[in-house]
Amino acid sequence: MMIESPQPRPQFAICIHSDDPDLLTPRMIYEVLPDESAARSHYVRVIDNEGEDYLYPADYFVFVDFSPPIQEILLRTSV
Repeated sequence: MMIESPQPRPQFAICIHSDDPDLLTPRMIYEVLPDESAARSHYVRVIDNEGEDYLYPADYFVFVDFSPPIQEILLRTSV
């Protein structure tokens, strides 16, 4: 019998700084994708305004922990 590992919990962040408003919009919520290598370099991988996952400096964001029902709503309404 194969034991399934639990799905990682979705993470979200609010943009507080952007060098290019076409890619990141301040005060907008972004989904954060797991990337341990990026985190060690103080970057985060997010799905930006163009729908692409890309690395941005972690200090461009404030990380937020939404309740599971809110996470589901945000994932359903993602770009």
